[in-house]
Amino acid sequence: MRPPEPVLVLDRYPEERARLLDLLHGLTADRWDAPTACPGWSVKDLAAHLLADDLGRLSRQRDGYAGWAPRPGEDLLAFVNRQNEEWVQGARRLSPGVLCDLLAWSGDRVAACFAALDQFALDGTVSWAGPEPAPVWLDVAREYTERWHHQQHIREAVGAPPLTDSRLFAPVLATFVRALPHALRDSDAPAGTAVGLRIEGASGGDWAAVREARGWTLYAGAPEGAAARVALDEALAWRLFTRGIAPDEAAPRATLEGDPALCRLVLGMVAIIA
Repeated sequence: MRPPEPVLVLDRYPEERARLLDLLHGLTADRWDAPTACPGWSVKDLAAHLLADDLGRLSRQRDGYAGWAPRPGEDLLAFVNRQNEEWVQGARRLSPGVLCDLLAWSGDRVAACFAALDQFALDGTVSWAGPEPAPVWLDVAREYTERWHHQQHIREAVGAPPLTDSRLFAPVLATFVRALPHALRDSDAPAGTAVGLRIEGASGGDWAAVREARGWTLYAGAPEGAAARVALDEALAWRLFTRGIAPDEAAPRATLEGDPALCRLVLGMVAIIA
């Protein structure tokens, strides 16, 4: 086993956005209205949500603008869900053509904004990976997974081929597994305990979390003598980690070995704000 490599995705942003725009430009009016896996949101709503991700990031990261905040007593998840729904409601007055034009504009600028950052500086946190300061590259990779998995939702809604070529998909899975140590945080396993996670498929791989003196640490590679092992197909893995399928539904389709409690914690891993 070895420390995992950083997930550097700056050059994937233009490709992912180009694939999205190619797809959207080819949709008929009825396909824009198709329901998606996001409850209550159509394809058009989800495209508007992706635009909001871009514009919000440019406002905060590039311009240093902090013009909104949670209401008193409102937690992060409630705040995020509220602002997402308010935006989508307002964006329903926009045409598909306007949305495509704006997504082309914002995609270029977000990619440039991220490229201007020191990828190895510590800046903020990625909540689902833990409370510790995170490197910029992890935040940038997290944003990439947001765009990738919502494009997948659009593709599924309209019956388009999935975006699963390894160049675009492998970084998503490599980013999601950064949530593994945090998923195990409440385990009382003794120091030295190892938990293996295998994601099967061309874009997957082997990872492990090992309980060390200061908590769980992520490694790349398959551990020897693991207390628990979980193996998932790559198509199941991304859905599970983004709450597209519940752990109880995923369990019969996974290979689970060893400590059942540790296996359940792995299946409960979440790599989005949810």
